[in-house]
Parts: sequence; structure tokens; C-alpha cells
Amino acid sequence: MNTSTTIPVTPRPAAAILLLRDAAAGLEVLMICRAKAMSFAGGAMAFPGGRIDDADALLAPQGDPLGAFRIGAIREAWEETGMLLARPTAVATDSGTEFHAHLREQGLTPDHAALTPFAHWITPEQSPKRFDTHFFLAEAPEGQEAQHDGSETEEAIWLRPDQVIKEAEAGLRTLVFPTRLNLLRLSRHATAAEAIAAARATPVVTVMPRPEPDGQGGTNLRIPEAAGYGAALWPAKDRPSFGGSWPGQTPR
Repeated sequence: MNTSTTIPVTPRPAAAILLLRDAAAGLEVLMICRAKAMSFAGGAMAFPGGRIDDADALLAPQGDPLGAFRIGAIREAWEETGMLLARPTAVATDSGTEFHAHLREQGLTPDHAALTPFAHWITPEQSPKRFDTHFFLAEAPEGQEAQHDGSETEEAIWLRPDQVIKEAEAGLRTLVFPTRLNLLRLSRHATAAEAIAAARATPVVTVMPRPEPDGQGGTNLRIPEAAGYGAALWPAKDRPSFGGSWPGQTPR
């Protein structure tokens, strides 16, 4: 009998940012469409974000356990959409990265205080590719236009959270499970200020979905009800994976 066990893959630190703005039709969030050739969630709508680099820690404020995640989220937003959350003050470090060089040339430093923690998701243990992702909210910087990079992203567009969900349900957009649920939670708010105030008043509860049989041959995903998504059980058609299908949009 084989008694060996599979050791879970260590999650890679990652961060994503939900850039918000108030429009005539209501609250909008900046979404990107990942290039179809990307190995992770290719063709899916997502928030700007990605893996944390070693250089991100060089710009992180001391004493902030989420410092590198905040800087990583700001850097990724700049790399993927051109939107930069920064304030005048030249950075004191130089890692040789393009991001550091841009900041030094412009006399800027990342505005990490502009980011409010919103959610924390960890890919399930059985997944072959795992991420430990912190999601942040921030008001979009004024006077800047979002644009896709033409490489990792194919689109950068402002949309209402409920609009993205409806278009995904109609088959017009692709959403992975964490993105869908974060949009659903964001859709409760009418303005950026309201969403950020609610996030500041709500403790972040870590979510690592756990698959459970639904008794009908399918699978549910269980998440902590305290995380604030409105339900603990959500339907899933496939084995959960951040890079696979997360179709559930209706809680059970």
C-alpha cells in the first residue's frame, strides 16, 4: 500500500490592486484582460497584479507586514496599466529595476499609504500552482489614463463591478473565482469612498477555498463566512485551481 503523501506547493507571494473611480453610472473598477497566451488565467479579466519581487521590499516602509505586497501591487499596476500611485519624494534606493529607475527620474516614491487591505486569498493546497495574494483598494490617481501593455494584457477598461459579473454570466467575459467574488463584494458600494471606508472597518479574513462534495456528483467550494462574501458554500464545476475554472457565482 502506498502511504506516501503529496507535499503542497509553497504559495508564491502576490498582490493585486482594485483601482476605483466614481463615474456617472456609479462606482467603476479598472480591469485588465490577461493575454490568452499567459499560463495563468489566460484570457481572463483580472485586477492589475502579480508576483512580489525581491526589489519590492526595498521600497516597503519598515514595520508594515504588508509593505512589500503594497509596493508590489503599485508596481504591477504601473507595469500593466501605466497607472502610478506615487507622491513627490525621490526614492533612496536603487535596485536597477525599471520601476526604481522611473521613480528616481521623476522624483517619486510609491504612495503605499493610499492602499487599503481588502482581501487575502491563498490557492487551495492541492493545486499545482499556488499564490498567496493580498488584494488592496485605492482611488485611481487623477490625470492618468489606463492603457494595456500589449504583452501580458490585451485590454485595460473601467467597468462597474456588477457589469463585469453580468457579462461573465452571459459568456462575454471570463472570471476566475477570487476575482468574481471580490467583484461581487465590491458591487455593494456606490462610491469609491464608501468601498474604502467599509474595507478599513472590516478585518481581513484569509480565504483558502476547500472543496467538498455537494451530494449530487459535483463539488462545492467552502470559504470562511467571516470573510464577508455573503456565503460559505459556492458551487464549482471543476477541481479548484487559480489557473483553472472557477465558475460559481451563486452561493449555496
